[in-house]
Amino acid sequence: MTEVLLFGKPVHLVGEPPRPGEPARDFEVHRFTPDTGLVPVRLADLPAKPRLLSAVPSLDTPVCSLETKTLDERLAVFGEAVAGYTISLDLPFAQARWCGAEGVETMQTLSDWKTRSFGTSWGVLTEETQLLARAVFVLDAAGTVVYTQVVPEIAHEPQYEPMLAMLESLVG
Repeated sequence: MTEVLLFGKPVHLVGEPPRPGEPARDFEVHRFTPDTGLVPVRLADLPAKPRLLSAVPSLDTPVCSLETKTLDERLAVFGEAVAGYTISLDLPFAQARWCGAEGVETMQTLSDWKTRSFGTSWGVLTEETQLLARAVFVLDAAGTVVYTQVVPEIAHEPQYEPMLAMLESLVG
C-alpha cells in the first residue's frame, strides 16, 4: 500500500496509482451543469486528446483552490488541444458553484462523491480520511497514462512544470 503524508502524518492509499505506460483505468464520476443537470461521466466520455486529470481532496481548501486555478490558467494556452479535469469528492453542485465564483473555465470539475470509483480505481483514495490524495495524471490521445505524480505531502501543490512539459510534448 502506498503511503503519503497529510500535514506530516502518514495516510495510506487504497490501491496503486497507474504508472506511465499503463492504459488509463475506467471510472464513473459525475458532473453538474445547469443545462444537463447531474450526469455520470466515464473515461470513455472524455475526448480522445491529451488529458490532464488532477485529483484533489476538496476545492474548498486553499491548496486545492490554488492548484485548480493555476492549472486553469496554464492549460488555457493549449486551447482545445488539451482537456483538463479536477476530480474531488466535493458534490457536483458545489463544484459548479466554486467554478462560477472563481471564474474557472478551462479545468472541468468531476465529482467522485457517489462511488469513489476514480479514487479506488486510480489508487488515490486515502484509507484514513476517505478523501482523494493530491495527484496528477497525463493521458495521451490513445488513453495511455504518460505521466503520474502523486504528491508526497497532500498539503503541498504538485510540481507544475513536468506535467505541462509532458502536455506540450503531446500537442507539439
